[in-house]
Amino acid sequence: MSRYKVCVYAVCKDEEQFVDRFMVNLKEADMVIIGDTGSTDNTVQKFKDTGAIVYEMPIKPWRFDKARNELLKFIPEDVDICVALDVDEIINAGWRDALEDVWQPSSCLGRYQYIWSFNPDGSPAVQFVQHRIHARKNYHWIYPTHEILEYTGKGCQEDVFISGLVVEHYPDKTKDRSFNVSLLELAMQEFPDDVRNLHYLGREYMFVNRYDDAIETFKKYLDHPRSNWNEERSATMRFIGRCYNGKGEYLQAKAWMLKAIAEIPYIRDSYIELAFLAYGEKDWNTVYYAVTDALKIKDKNILGYPSDPRAWNSDIYDIGSIACFHIGLVDNAIEFAKIAFRLSPEDARIQNNISFMEKEKELQQERDWEAVNQRKETKDIQEV
Repeated sequence: MSRYKVCVYAVCKDEEQFVDRFMVNLKEADMVIIGDTGSTDNTVQKFKDTGAIVYEMPIKPWRFDKARNELLKFIPEDVDICVALDVDEIINAGWRDALEDVWQPSSCLGRYQYIWSFNPDGSPAVQFVQHRIHARKNYHWIYPTHEILEYTGKGCQEDVFISGLVVEHYPDKTKDRSFNVSLLELAMQEFPDDVRNLHYLGREYMFVNRYDDAIETFKKYLDHPRSNWNEERSATMRFIGRCYNGKGEYLQAKAWMLKAIAEIPYIRDSYIELAFLAYGEKDWNTVYYAVTDALKIKDKNILGYPSDPRAWNSDIYDIGSIACFHIGLVDNAIEFAKIAFRLSPEDARIQNNISFMEKEKELQQERDWEAVNQRKETKDIQEV
């Protein structure tokens, strides 16, 4: 018998394509409550047909925190645990038991593994810890976008990590996300000293190629007295490097990538970012340095800042192979390429590279033998 009453809730608009997939494992919840913010498709009816309770609640002007807070008002007071999801997400089967195994009467917030994107082979790419499971009381949402839960109770909130609960993200990539810039600018007006939103605003400027605005915002973040999470600081430095590269200033970009490595040298992300930056400039020695140093790091931190999937999939070996070939390390090049192909066996380009490099190695061996024989003949002639 369940010890707790659990409600899953989500806001949505025009998401009918995701309804069936979203609901597949939500029979484990005691109720599913949906806040529809103005769908023009069949989203509302599909959710009702699959057992969800739907409230139609247009939010104008739009902001995510207001939408979630409005929906919270419809969750019954006797609910113990609220699970906030988005309709483009899937929660794994068995999540309810995993949640109840660790949740205590004093628990307030649940943290869990969140897989934001996937590699072509289906393995996790970008993943991190999310925390959108919370007690019914003493919480509300803040920030117009990149919204988070804020605890309003007394004392410290007690959180738990739910090791058997995983949420996977499968977004609609056709949706327009450009409104995030204006919503983050609004967030900074409302919370001018918020270091987290400085990082996010700089990132959104970078995404829309507003490089000077991004650099200025990122530097404000780095100078902020509460900018003390070294993984996020390192990511900020990498993003500054990307912006300078976007402006065509390679040496500045490279300098910031090296700063990012110095900030936190024991994760691969900054090395792979430097490697790809140098790859674009055909700076093969730097690519080789960055790849080989990155590969010395064996442990992947999935609980920290979202990691760069290129540092752990075939990409790192692929560009390492190409760099090795260009600097004359053909054996290393072939070895790296074979590892890359094992990780991406469908990639014909990598397979073709292996064949090409193996033929080049044979030709080089023939040239070396010819050179040796030529030296011997020359020596013989000189001796005669």
